[in-house]
Amino acid sequence: MTIIWSGLALGAVYALVAIGYNIVFLSQKTFNFAQAALMMLGAFLAYMGIAVMGLPWWIVGLAAGVIVGGIAALEERVAIRPVKDPHNLLVTTLGASLIMEGVAQVIWGGEPRRVPFFMGDQVLEVFGGRVYPVEIVLIVLVILIVVALTQYAKRSMTGIALLGMSEDREAARLRGVNVRTFAMVAFIFTGVLAGMLGVFVGPKTFAVATLGASLALKGFVVLAIGGFGSLWGVLAGGLIVGLAEALSSRYIGADFANLTIFAILILILMVKPGGLFTRRMERTV
Repeated sequence: MTIIWSGLALGAVYALVAIGYNIVFLSQKTFNFAQAALMMLGAFLAYMGIAVMGLPWWIVGLAAGVIVGGIAALEERVAIRPVKDPHNLLVTTLGASLIMEGVAQVIWGGEPRRVPFFMGDQVLEVFGGRVYPVEIVLIVLVILIVVALTQYAKRSMTGIALLGMSEDREAARLRGVNVRTFAMVAFIFTGVLAGMLGVFVGPKTFAVATLGASLALKGFVVLAIGGFGSLWGVLAGGLIVGLAEALSSRYIGADFANLTIFAILILILMVKPGGLFTRRMERTV
């Protein structure tokens, strides 16, 4: 059961990255490779605020959300908006990710930095397994975020407009939706979310400059398994990837963890090419 808890917590971290991917994909129809790097910056800001400056965790979370949200706005303005060809957006967001990792490497170096968790590090016994408080919080947090965003998308005008943009940006524009403003707001929201989550993700993964690169690929796999555009798919995909990584590392070997994950990805895509939670739509032409 200890391995299960560890895998679920790891999957929750991957799912949190994939949620940011999903929101940008719905608004921009592109994939923001720098989303994981934004979360990496949030983890470093959590380290600076809590471990170095000794500030309360909630103040650090709010400050990190504002700072990383500003960096996300700058990325949207510099690396997204000026690019006319959507195929080049993958390159520009990858470049933004590399710049963020380079800046983090220069400022904080290459050594992992421990981020204290506000609920402590004492080991708990839950359902026969050993688990840290931060792991339980991560699992609960990702479920709450998915439920909240799903309800917001269904019940608010902003969420409905965002879903309309994901279907057809031109049609949404003709219906009066300011697609450029909505895309910017969605981008900033993912940055704020990544910054605030640094307080929770940092204690699990440590703050390290290579964190963005390691989370980016797993987050993409989670999105591909769950299905682009589906928040519940992201949750399911994250848990599948996290459990597969933890169980394969325990029973087969750590060297085979990534191989197992990609074997599962290929198997799922052969059965459902669009992901587990996407629906096939028929259109009249």
